[in-house]
Amino acid sequence: MSDLPVLAVTLGDPVGIGPEITLKTLAEPEALQLARGVAVGDAPVLDRVARHLGLSVEINPIATVADARFTPGVIDVLDLGVVTEDLPWGEVNATAGAAAVGAIEVATRLALAGEVDAVVTAPINKEAIWAAGSQHLGHTEMLGELTGSTRFNTMFWVSGLKIFFATRHLSLREAIDRITRENIEHAIREAYTALEVFGTEKPRLAVAALNPHGGENGKFGDEEIVAIAPAVAAAQAAGLDVVGPIPADSVFHQGIQGRFDGVLSLYHDQGHIASKTYDFDGTVSVTVGLPILRTSVDHGTAFDIAGTGRASHGTMRAAFKAAATLAPYARKLPAIYPPSVR
Repeated sequence: MSDLPVLAVTLGDPVGIGPEITLKTLAEPEALQLARGVAVGDAPVLDRVARHLGLSVEINPIATVADARFTPGVIDVLDLGVVTEDLPWGEVNATAGAAAVGAIEVATRLALAGEVDAVVTAPINKEAIWAAGSQHLGHTEMLGELTGSTRFNTMFWVSGLKIFFATRHLSLREAIDRITRENIEHAIREAYTALEVFGTEKPRLAVAALNPHGGENGKFGDEEIVAIAPAVAAAQAAGLDVVGPIPADSVFHQGIQGRFDGVLSLYHDQGHIASKTYDFDGTVSVTVGLPILRTSVDHGTAFDIAGTGRASHGTMRAAFKAAATLAPYARKLPAIYPPSVR
């Protein structure tokens, strides 16, 4: 047990499904075989969920990671003291937003200090964190600021394939405008670096096309000609094993089949739809470019089923397992992506 990595698992929004899927995951015997998990949030929230689900587990509030017991049937939780009473399920709430932000801040500090090996996050609600005063678009941007990182990006991991994103939280129109040679060259370098960081020797990276059929030699758009293909050629000239642009309706399938180690998606939904359709519960989000290891579920707070006990914890289980698997690489991250604040 003492050789297993320590994972800080944030509860996400207290009135969403985050506490439920966290509790279900940490209560499984398999969890203790993979890693030593510590919940980060509010003990009363987990108490409420445990009673609601009828789980015979002990919620153990702790002040430090050193106080954790890591024993079967016990859920250790770093109690933040933000939520002290029951809040309505499935409603945007500033207190819930503050609790979600507080858990992320505490877990990040623990990871930066080396007290935990990785952070695993449950979903947050953007309206709630904004109501609590946060200006961030989401988890990733918040983690970037907390660690001082300017290189942060998202990597999806599904069935052995790693999917990267040249653009993320932008309108489709704006995302297309960002498809420039310079930006794609940068995205290729960052994706290739991440593949190497997380243990892939001699990575094989494919770059998705933007337009149908890869643009059909300019008939369906010229982004492939003026931006994507030249960026791929530059990467090849630098000695990287990169191919593309490959039409998006086939490149992800080829990656799943093992032809590539990673695929660079050009916009948010291009990669999300492919991975989540293939295996929704098995798709894990990993934030790359940070000095700490962070994995996450790839879905939202599901306010419509919060408090019903019907939430599947498959994605949280997968995120927990991914963090345990990738933890040995975490010690390399500060040297490659050095933090500028602590």
